[in-house]
Amino acid sequence: MIKPLIAGNWKMYKTPSEAELFALELKKIPQQNDRDVLVCVPFPALVGVSRILKDSGIFVGAQNVYPAKEGAFTGEVSPLMIKDAGASFVICGHSERRQIFEETDQFISEKVKIVVDCGMTPILCVGETLQQNEEGKTFSVVESQLKIGLQHISSSLINNVVIAYEPVWAIGTGKNASPQQAQQVHLFIKRVLEKIYGGSSTMVRVLYGGSVKPENIDELMSQPDINGVLVGGASLKIESFSRIVSFKKN
Repeated sequence: MIKPLIAGNWKMYKTPSEAELFALELKKIPQQNDRDVLVCVPFPALVGVSRILKDSGIFVGAQNVYPAKEGAFTGEVSPLMIKDAGASFVICGHSERRQIFEETDQFISEKVKIVVDCGMTPILCVGETLQQNEEGKTFSVVESQLKIGLQHISSSLINNVVIAYEPVWAIGTGKNASPQQAQQVHLFIKRVLEKIYGGSSTMVRVLYGGSVKPENIDELMSQPDINGVLVGGASLKIESFSRIVSFKKN
């Protein structure tokens, strides 16, 4: 049985002081042993939020990383800095990084590798644009992103990686893939992982991201191959995130 992961991605919202106040509210959410909860916060909030959520059962993660442990990379943040600040997860290759900052599959693969090397869990994001979806390229795009993104990860380490399928056309748009559409792609992802890693990948968690809301969480989590969600806007309000965390399968 794969333990579900409910991950919030705050993106570029909440100052450090706002984030700490929100973390205090998060601690009040009743924790359930059959699921993991994670919040991926802006870099300046990592230390404060990690300190507040220590021993709460809620994990803290970063939203990005530079693939070097140190060096002359002005403005970047290394995995060692992130880990020391309290993070145990790092989002790699979010669609906004791919689209806005033009990050390549190869560059993202380097991030995945160094996050694992530094003892944290990368969340490798994959997903197609609206045009690619309309052209019937969803599976080929996702397979290519998986193969390149995981090229440095061996069979012995693959279960240290989380995959997040996020159709680009459903992020921040209010649109979302139907639970059945998401399930279809999640099953495909697991078959690709099995093709690459054999039986070593059976415990890899595959999350769905793309306008996840309290209204659709139960049906999403009722799909057999959806092992959690990566939540954007709905993770910024305690009421909506609390409802998502406390999902009930149909």
